[in-house]
Amino acid sequence: MPLSLYNTLGRRIETFIPVHEGKVGFYGCGPTVYNYAHIGNLRAYVTHDTLVRVLRRFGYKVTHVMNVTDVGHLSGDDDTGDDKMLKSAEERGKTVLEVADFYTEAFFNDTDRLRIQRPDIVCKATEHIDCMIDLIKRIEAGGFTYNAGGNLYFNVANFPYYGELSGHLFDEQKTVSRTEIDGNKRNQSDFVLWFTKSKFENQALTWDSPWGRGYPGWHIECSAMSMKYLGEQFDIHAGGIDHIQIHHTNEIAQSEAATGKHPWVKYWVHNEFLVLDKEKMSKSAGSFITLQNLIDKGFDPLDYRYFLLGGHYRNQMKFSVESLKSAQNARKSLLSTLRSLAVKAGISEYTERLDRKITSKAKDHLDAFDAALEEDLNTPRALSSLWALVKDGGVEPKDALAAAFDMDKAIGLDLAAETFKKFAAVNAVSEAEIDALIAERAAAKAEKNFLRADEIRGALNKRGVILEDSPKGTTWRYG
Repeated sequence: MPLSLYNTLGRRIETFIPVHEGKVGFYGCGPTVYNYAHIGNLRAYVTHDTLVRVLRRFGYKVTHVMNVTDVGHLSGDDDTGDDKMLKSAEERGKTVLEVADFYTEAFFNDTDRLRIQRPDIVCKATEHIDCMIDLIKRIEAGGFTYNAGGNLYFNVANFPYYGELSGHLFDEQKTVSRTEIDGNKRNQSDFVLWFTKSKFENQALTWDSPWGRGYPGWHIECSAMSMKYLGEQFDIHAGGIDHIQIHHTNEIAQSEAATGKHPWVKYWVHNEFLVLDKEKMSKSAGSFITLQNLIDKGFDPLDYRYFLLGGHYRNQMKFSVESLKSAQNARKSLLSTLRSLAVKAGISEYTERLDRKITSKAKDHLDAFDAALEEDLNTPRALSSLWALVKDGGVEPKDALAAAFDMDKAIGLDLAAETFKKFAAVNAVSEAEIDALIAERAAAKAEKNFLRADEIRGALNKRGVILEDSPKGTTWRYG
């Protein structure tokens, strides 16, 4: 069964067919580095990472490009509001580039902790001004621009497909005057390609251009950098749903105006919001949670990744500490089950022995796992297939481990390293030894020798074995 993806351009699930057989050009909108990424932002990058992993799993050679916006992004995507970078620099008493460097490093620290693989190409806007100017020249030569008030604008009335991505095609008769926001605009949807005059005095970063000394609009950055590294037509562009209406719509307009190629991108993949009490997280409102906040509360970053995999990327997810706790417990239980399988298989570390031919019984679970991912990255169903595998007593432990670790290449939970992490520090304890110690502990408790009972619990705990008492007796799991 071929891979299928929901394409926002057309609003339907489509069979994935790349521009060039066997190769995929993938561009994911990256961060604007003026503050820490919040966990809602990070949902997008887990989605991008999962998609890239799945594409590679199914044999495609992927070139993954991501931008870092360190200039030109105003708080309003429609050229309104504050300059995000300038405002952050002023608040912190730093230069814009100092702020950009600090938060770029913080961003990649977060993505590393979430086991998000680094893109093949990371491109900073400030290092690609020349290619932005060159692209704007092509747009201008095609008759899609006008100069007003010192700034160069894109005239959407001259582009026939404007609004196709959002499903709201441009209608000049329905535009509303926006002179109270920007009196230079001919209509509400026009956007700035190059600023030479703005409401910000002493703009920190400016460059010479044919239109005067200034800086680029936000939208032109992604078009110029994606085409520089992926060509004038490529396969997948991804980002959050908040980019559909303006940012990605404007990218399409300026890119296709320059190249004359329609469509510029074949597949548009957008993830839904992560919400708090039905409201989107917002840095401007101060209502956001960082990955470090979760770590400070005792969660592992992979607990959050597991939580996200439990929801489909196109469904809105409501975040709460309770829901994350459930994901944490589920991940702990999964690792405990894998450790039990490792003990049964007599394996205490990941070795080449696990890169083995998998029997048909385990392969059935692998096939179900892949089928789930092929259907528009259905990660909740893929997780169910992983659980079905590790709980299937009919699958040999070595086969179950090999298949589970193979699945993990697509979902990125670092299962092999996490499974054997405690085995590296202590000797794995056999099930027979555990059962004997539990029996000794029960006898000690019957004799009211609680000191010995506690010693046994503590000794097992140090070796990664957790005892759980209930009215039905004592059970154990690997912690």
